[in-house]
Amino acid sequence: MLCIRNYNTDPYFNLAAEEYVLRNFTDNCFILWRNRPSIIVGKHQNTLAEINLDFVKEKNIDVVRRLSGGGAVFQDPGNLNFTFIQNVENNESLVDFRKYTRPIIDVLNQLGVDAKFEGRNDIMINGKKISGNAEHVFKKRVMHHGTLLFSSEISDLSKALKVNPLKYQDKGVKSVRSRVTNIRDHLEEKISVMEFYDKILNYIFSTGKDARIYEFSDEDIVQIKRLADEKYKSWEWNFAYSPKYNFEKTHITTKGNVEVQIYVEKGLMKDVKIASNFIDKQIISEIESKLKGIRHEASSVHKELQNSSLKNTGITEIFSAFF
Repeated sequence: MLCIRNYNTDPYFNLAAEEYVLRNFTDNCFILWRNRPSIIVGKHQNTLAEINLDFVKEKNIDVVRRLSGGGAVFQDPGNLNFTFIQNVENNESLVDFRKYTRPIIDVLNQLGVDAKFEGRNDIMINGKKISGNAEHVFKKRVMHHGTLLFSSEISDLSKALKVNPLKYQDKGVKSVRSRVTNIRDHLEEKISVMEFYDKILNYIFSTGKDARIYEFSDEDIVQIKRLADEKYKSWEWNFAYSPKYNFEKTHITTKGNVEVQIYVEKGLMKDVKIASNFIDKQIISEIESKLKGIRHEASSVHKELQNSSLKNTGITEIFSAFF
């Protein structure tokens, strides 16, 4: 088993690294990694329906889609991620959450923490969640990854994932919010997140079959960065990959109300309906026509309206508030 030390905190690089190892390595692998503040959404989720967009923009939080299913998670340097990528024999189950969470629970138990596997894919302490897990299968290799809340900013987690569910109607996988806690608060002996990192890596190294430390080569890094740039940083993967959805929102101004209903498919606004008690119907018709076929995002809407005859009417600012 290759025990891969990855100290990069760029979420685009780290998610690309998982896919790169899954598809290009033949060894069983274990990776430990952290991200700077970011939201990682599940493969089959509607990204915009899972995030607090205003908070994300204000705090400059990265939003990235991962390969596996499940719900959205907020991560920061106080959260540790672990990834097992292993070959699976014909008589083995491809999906086995207990198998891959067991070593993590063993480490926590050794530290005096009464951690348990509960539900379908969680590690809990006293009924509170410290780890969510997901899996993805590629041919005869399985990738299991999980989060470990060690010393995360719980308030940021709550704010980043707080969104109005009434705005979106879709068939995407919905996140289930759970009561959470930090591992550090349950330790008998206080340690840092990087000391915790070392304890887990040392445990896997000492118990894994033919385990050896591995660090990404220069060529690995080049390939991972290319995948990050081409896929994991792309709007097409992070937003357009979302399932089709309907979006509704009402904006109240000093002049009156504006209500927008949008049907979105592959990230593009396919149909736009606007109702207002103070905007001229001809202007509404022009806006509806201009917005059809462009990205469902503020910058695209603003650019389209700024390049129209509506540029200096104040309409651009009103409709930018919808995204």
